[in-house]
Amino acid sequence: MEEYAKRAHDPYYQPQMATTMVFGNSSVNHVWVQGPVIVGAGPSGLAVAAVSRTKTYDRLCLHLPKQFCQLPLMPFPKDFPTYPTKQQFLAYLEAYAKRFDVRPVFNTKVVRAEYDLGFGVWRVKTKATEYVCKWVIVATGENAEEVVPKIEGMSEFNGPILHTSSYKAGDCFQNKKVLVIGCGNSGMEVCLDLCNYNACPSLVVRDSLHVLPQEMFGISTFGLSMCLLKWFPIRVVDWFLLLASHFMIGDLNKLGLSRPKLGPLELKNLSGKTPVLDVGTLAKIRSGDIKVYPGIKRLASNNVEFVDGRIEKFDAIILATGYRSNVTTWLKDTNLFSEKDGFPMKPFPEGWKGERGLYSIGFAKRGLLGTSIDAVRIAEDIARQWNPNMKHFKPLHLHHPEL
Repeated sequence: MEEYAKRAHDPYYQPQMATTMVFGNSSVNHVWVQGPVIVGAGPSGLAVAAVSRTKTYDRLCLHLPKQFCQLPLMPFPKDFPTYPTKQQFLAYLEAYAKRFDVRPVFNTKVVRAEYDLGFGVWRVKTKATEYVCKWVIVATGENAEEVVPKIEGMSEFNGPILHTSSYKAGDCFQNKKVLVIGCGNSGMEVCLDLCNYNACPSLVVRDSLHVLPQEMFGISTFGLSMCLLKWFPIRVVDWFLLLASHFMIGDLNKLGLSRPKLGPLELKNLSGKTPVLDVGTLAKIRSGDIKVYPGIKRLASNNVEFVDGRIEKFDAIILATGYRSNVTTWLKDTNLFSEKDGFPMKPFPEGWKGERGLYSIGFAKRGLLGTSIDAVRIAEDIARQWNPNMKHFKPLHLHHPEL
């Protein structure tokens, strides 16, 4: 039964790899993996090619130019636009996996992973199988599960409440009043998408944030920043970015958007908070198509009460409240990840390597560029340890289905 189930979910399953050991009345399927076991979905693990079709909204485009989002050893096709669409990015990931023979094992949730001191190996356990290996690469990343805030009266609200991970397009919200909670890149872009479908979106902006033009003087803001950082300190680059932004998009305080005291790049380095790159949302806020509200006090029926005392009616609420790491729920007894937030305790660029063959990728808060850097480091480090007598090096790629 185990073999048939695995064949149904994974066409690349090789039954000769497995041995069955019986302990008492239970049967445990043990699989020795000659290469590393990679745990996770997302671009860091490439399993995103199977789940992103249902986990991202239709109008999604990369916010950064393609040269900063490509993975090692394979650039984007030359005919792709500067900012590839969701469909183009998925096609790229699928082509990447095919080219390098990456074969994810789908519908397989890791429930526990721990190091066996007695045998000097890692034991990665799923519901029915235990994989034994020398190396484990944690690729679940910083976006493993949705953050759903607790808001007073949430259960009393009559309309739908959904996270952006479930949002596809604004067509079902036409002519409806929709409150988007969260003002990061996703929240801003969902508001714009709702406008394009003739909905009436409002945006909750509780904290200060940096909004920058997607491009400055015909160059991507991100690319310009990376170039300037080669020659100037971060505070000088931040000063330039804010000056140029003020010239191009004006004073955002008038729109209900206040800037933090720290500059955008310095804030990103210290807290991981990413600046918002405007793709057209500011124009909709200025025109009044998108209204801005402060924090929420409570929900009731179809009403939302804000901290400034205003009460407004809404038909639906969309939570653009981000994601978080869930590594500490299944990875046991390691000193690589913090119990507080599930991120490596060592800051970038040192957080990619732990002890006893444990690695992390996708946690650097540097996007796909940081992922590519960590991928090369991990591959080189494992290659230095590799025994040439082990002829069939094949990493096993486990995919969490709910990620």
